[in-house]
Amino acid sequence: MTGRTHPATGWPSMEWKANRDFAVATGRAFGGAIIFSLPLMMTMEMWWLGFYMPRPRLLLFLLLTIPLLSVLAYYAGFERGAGPKDFVLDAFGALAVGFVASAAVLSLLAVIQTGNSYDEIAGKIVLQAIPGAIGAMLARSQLGQRDEDGEEESRRDTYGGELFLAGVGAMFMAFNVAPTDEIVLIALMMTDWHAIALIAGSLLVMHGFVYAVGFRGTAEPRGGVSPGGEFLRLTIVAYALSLVISLYVLWTFGRTDGLGPLELVKMTLVLGFPAAIGAASARLIL
Repeated sequence: MTGRTHPATGWPSMEWKANRDFAVATGRAFGGAIIFSLPLMMTMEMWWLGFYMPRPRLLLFLLLTIPLLSVLAYYAGFERGAGPKDFVLDAFGALAVGFVASAAVLSLLAVIQTGNSYDEIAGKIVLQAIPGAIGAMLARSQLGQRDEDGEEESRRDTYGGELFLAGVGAMFMAFNVAPTDEIVLIALMMTDWHAIALIAGSLLVMHGFVYAVGFRGTAEPRGGVSPGGEFLRLTIVAYALSLVISLYVLWTFGRTDGLGPLELVKMTLVLGFPAAIGAASARLIL
């Protein structure tokens, strides 16, 4: 125990405890990164996207992930941070974990090999690192100890916090589904009435998930706000946010290229359905 215990008390030194806590948090982050991104790492459409996806769009997506992760650290960080600098460092730490986990798992699965071009390898790793980084950031809230003093819980209970977490959930779910060809096929099969029914169904499922079915984390209506008011101020706004995020993800993956307005709307509504479920369930999970 030399160097690990305080010479006077025999208790573990603060430095050793801090190093141990960091190692545990890092290991937990790798676990979160793999759990959250493994289905995507084993999806063929994601491999192809990493190969042919326009690099400016991929770079923009990566750059936008940094502020998203920084704000996410404020609500449910990889470690408990004390200020903006810590939250930004958390974001880069989560990205680093996402990159390493992505490279390791894709190599293990033979998705990237020595014969691949550097551009293809980089594209595949970067694309998979983004959901991995989100998983790493959420590792403490999902795999570790919850916030016992309630500070992070109070942050999430604000209107801005609820909408932000809804946006993260929508993006993560949209990211999982958008690469698949089924999104295009479903949009082609839909009639206008299907589209209207899908909007209504998305709103109903969102509102039910958050307020009605009694999941852990179910939100309570705010005092003085009617059920209709909650529907307008949160469910409608979160659904609109889900649609905007769905459209952006579709554009990033090149799914909107060459589409007419009606086809674009239908495809956005189709992806908006799982994105809305992700938006509603994010608050329950966190």
